Amino acid sequence: MDPTNTMPLPNDIPLPMPLDQVLGEALLVLSFLAHILFINLMIGGSVLTLACEIAGRKRPDLDKLAHEITKTVTVNKSIGVVLGVGPLLTINVLYTTYFYSANALTGKVWIMIVPLVSIAFLLTYAHKYTWEKLAPFKGLHIALGAMGTLLFLLVPFIFLTNVNLMLFPDKWLEVKGFLSALVLPNVLPRYAHFVLACVAVTGLFLAIYFTRAGYPVEQVFPTLTRAGLRRGFYGVTFGTTLMQFVVGPLVLFTLPPRGTTWHMVGIFVIGAGLAITATVLLWHEVVASDQRIGWRFAPIVALLTCTVLCMGYGRHLYREGAISEHRELVQQKTVEYARLAAAAQRRAELGIDLAPAVGSLGQRVFQSVCAACHQEESVLVGPSLAEIREIYAGNPDGIVEWTRAPGRKRPEYPQMPAFRLPQARLEAVADYILNPSSDEPTTVPSTQPATQPATTQP
Repeated sequence: MDPTNTMPLPNDIPLPMPLDQVLGEALLVLSFLAHILFINLMIGGSVLTLACEIAGRKRPDLDKLAHEITKTVTVNKSIGVVLGVGPLLTINVLYTTYFYSANALTGKVWIMIVPLVSIAFLLTYAHKYTWEKLAPFKGLHIALGAMGTLLFLLVPFIFLTNVNLMLFPDKWLEVKGFLSALVLPNVLPRYAHFVLACVAVTGLFLAIYFTRAGYPVEQVFPTLTRAGLRRGFYGVTFGTTLMQFVVGPLVLFTLPPRGTTWHMVGIFVIGAGLAITATVLLWHEVVASDQRIGWRFAPIVALLTCTVLCMGYGRHLYREGAISEHRELVQQKTVEYARLAAAAQRRAELGIDLAPAVGSLGQRVFQSVCAACHQEESVLVGPSLAEIREIYAGNPDGIVEWTRAPGRKRPEYPQMPAFRLPQARLEAVADYILNPSSDEPTTVPSTQPATQPATTQP
């Protein structure tokens, strides 16, 4: 099936890129990973705070731990928001057509991100600063934290759905809002993988944050030990990482095959191998003695960092592959649009009107497709028919071949786009151009002489 029949093809924005494409893509991947690290800590911190506070109704030491965790959430939130500006601007530049199309298709839900984030921030601050005041009303206080956590979970769900929608331009005509975008492949598995990553990263962060040198563990948590805290948070990271090994393959297998390459799969496999090694080290940390626990923290962090880089790069490779066909069609559409616009301006300058599409098949196709840029005597953005007859006299196949894969001989004008017309129509047009005498005149004769020099481009 011709992809132009199933995909909307907007014209591209005719502006130069403000930076090199490869540099922009590298900045996008790196800035997004920096941003998502603190978003992971924000969301994972909120989830663990909620879980510890609920458990803390029976164990006061966990309630104290929840209070300490929530102090990290607001800081990580602020850093994550600031670091989010870079990738947001970069994705707007590199994927303008795709990002804004996805935003428009999800409509009101996408617009709700800003107020939802604002409400989540207010709830988080209220939860943090009313810990003692609402101690007699623990259910209400937990409800504040739960609402903030749910909003923190909802916002990336919306964003992820939009980013996923970018990959499916062939589905844009079918999407009727946010809910219909949710049924596209990969949304739910990818979101589950993201949430698990949030908890895993936060567990690793808190394992070192609460047991770092100089932190008064015994004063803050009288009933908890430094080794016990490390073991507990290592256990959180170990458990959620194991779950990712279940969800991760679902993410890969639900990706539509058109963007999948062996290069991308290889990057994912390398990342998975590094993650398996890190998971083995995590298990050794969980079962280690109190004296030796924590010795493997640096290699675990290094391995998981490389895993994240592999996954981020692999996801970028998939995105490029998934939209490559549509990008080519958009480029062709843009070239065609620029050529038609230049031809229309030139016709207006020369006072040329197009005649109705009548006559033989060749004449009708010429009128509807070719006459915008080619005239009998006048030069618009393509040579005149008289000149084409001189170049291709007795060679209609030459016209057909050029039409299917045109070159560019006049840099001051847009390149002729390739036309995906049936062979019979192209042959009919070529025959009409070379033998017009049996048909009616193609256009109303020009009232002014051509002002452009002759060219050899058909």
